[in-house]
Order: sequence, then C-alpha cells, then structure tokens
Amino acid sequence: MIGVSACLGGCLVRYDGKHQKIAAIESLVLKNEAIMICPEVLGGLPVPRDPAEIVGGDGYAVWEGKAKVITNQGKDVTRMFQQGAILAYQKLQEAQIDTLILKENSPSCGNQWIYDGNFSGVKTAGVGVATAYFIKQGLTVYSEAQWLKRREEFGS
Repeated sequence: MIGVSACLGGCLVRYDGKHQKIAAIESLVLKNEAIMICPEVLGGLPVPRDPAEIVGGDGYAVWEGKAKVITNQGKDVTRMFQQGAILAYQKLQEAQIDTLILKENSPSCGNQWIYDGNFSGVKTAGVGVATAYFIKQGLTVYSEAQWLKRREEFGS
C-alpha cells in the first residue's frame, strides 16, 4: 500500500477545483493498493482556493520558520499547510504507509520542484511543505514522473 496525492487519483482538490488524474495512479486507488491524501484540504483550505506559493525558500525553510506560504492575494496560509502535513502524516501512519507518490510543483507535495514564490510561473528546485515533513519523518517520496519511470519496480 502506498499514499498518493488525491489530485493524482482524480479527486477535485486542486486550488482551481480540478484534478491532475493519472490513470495508472487512479488504478492503484481503485485496486485498493493506494490511499489518497491532500494535505491542503486536510489543513482546512477550501476548494477552490487562491493559489499559494512558498516565499523565502522551500518546505524545509517553512518548518525552520524561515519561509512562509502566501496566497496570490497576500494571505499567510503557512499554518494550514503545516497542519495539513501533520494530519496527512497521521493518516499515512495509521495505514502503515512509508512510500508516497506526490504531485510535483505543488507548494505542499512537490519533491524536486516548486514555484519560486513570485507567482510568475517560474519553478525552482525545492520541496513542498508536506513533502519536507514526510521526508523528515523517514517516508520515501516520489513525484508522479519519477514513479511513472520506475513503476515496474513497484509492480504496478
């Protein structure tokens, strides 16, 4: 059993009310081989919601108090992102999950790339808030692209 970003499984939980469904990941969920999480929704953010980006670093910097998650309207939603990561981790622990497939570029779930905090569409190397938390807790995180490349190893 693995954990997956709910948007990759087809849930309409993205900031814009849409999904980023990948059929192979949705199939894992339908076969009860994966559970879906959305740290942003678990943290109390609505769907749809204003887009948010990490300003001042990446997810690790957020946990260190050096960066914040800010919406394009200037609202600080850092605590909601952190709370969502903690709640998602608890859900994953209850299901004894230690491997995740998370949505790249997300301020929560990105594990190689996030947006640069200027709402300019420019990406920068870094991880999201939830991904940083999960990695610090010892979980293994793959992006959807990494998983699609290596899915033979997963037997999926």
